[in-house]
Amino acid sequence: MSKRIDKVLIEQPEVEAFVKRIAADINRDYAGKKVMLICVLKGAFIFLADLVRELEIECEVDFMAVSSYEGEHSTGVVRILKDLDSDISGKHVIIVEDIVDTGLTLDHLTSLLWTRNPASIKVCTAFDKPSRRKIDCTVDYIGRSIPDEFIVGYGLDYNQYFRNIPFVAVLADDAEETDE
Repeated sequence: MSKRIDKVLIEQPEVEAFVKRIAADINRDYAGKKVMLICVLKGAFIFLADLVRELEIECEVDFMAVSSYEGEHSTGVVRILKDLDSDISGKHVIIVEDIVDTGLTLDHLTSLLWTRNPASIKVCTAFDKPSRRKIDCTVDYIGRSIPDEFIVGYGLDYNQYFRNIPFVAVLADDAEETDE
């Protein structure tokens, strides 16, 4: 693996702070309700783990894996690689994403989940890249908006590397996007 970190974009204390802020908002918005958190794999698993530990409301967790990438390029076609194990009918659903950029995958996923008759669907993302939007989509809980740079760390990767670093970094210019 020849890619290297160019700079730290978001330090670990800022990540911890936005997780606590989002959890407080969800606790307030869903007080007295049960929530189904749907983690979009692989990138969101660390964010989900931290978020769940901060929630005081009753919640369930399930996982989906989706892909719109082949190698390093988006195909424009969203494939479900791992579907939910749970029935979401009548449940309040929060989709937990690592990053929202073009909005295409999120739009497809949200449309699919609405066909399963949940009581509600909201979207929570650790990172939002609004400058890359190709489709209008609502993101209800945002950890941090970021510039149009390829980021790694806190679950985000480059060819499966860098997920484990506890901060968010920008790769050197020679790195290309693969998992957003």
